[in-house]
Amino acid sequence: MKSLAELKAIKEKMKDKVILREGANDVRVVVGMATCGIAAGARPVLNTLVEEVNAGGLSDKVTVSQTGCIGICQFEPVVEVFEAGKEKVTYVKMTPEKAKRVVEEHLKGGKVIGEYTLGGQNL
Repeated sequence: MKSLAELKAIKEKMKDKVILREGANDVRVVVGMATCGIAAGARPVLNTLVEEVNAGGLSDKVTVSQTGCIGICQFEPVVEVFEAGKEKVTYVKMTPEKAKRVVEEHLKGGKVIGEYTLGGQNL
């Protein structure tokens, strides 16, 4: 970064991502970003969710944010989806590819991907 103009350009580029994480919309997507989650690959999952929600035109409906430990470290990265009037959905062992599918099928299409959920795992 070498100038104020360059800093302003970076701010504008990142503006959608920051707003997306701070919103209070009908659907909240929360990514576990404690040390265990980050070590397991939660950061690329979070970034993918933010990018896909933004690219899919869902930013007026969906808020993507991060939290600390969710408490099921052996299943990290963990993503929880909270929708008004519905039971929380906990997706486990997430990857960026799975995150794209969650945005497309669950957040856009309204269909929970059972095989990615905690209940869908063979424990």
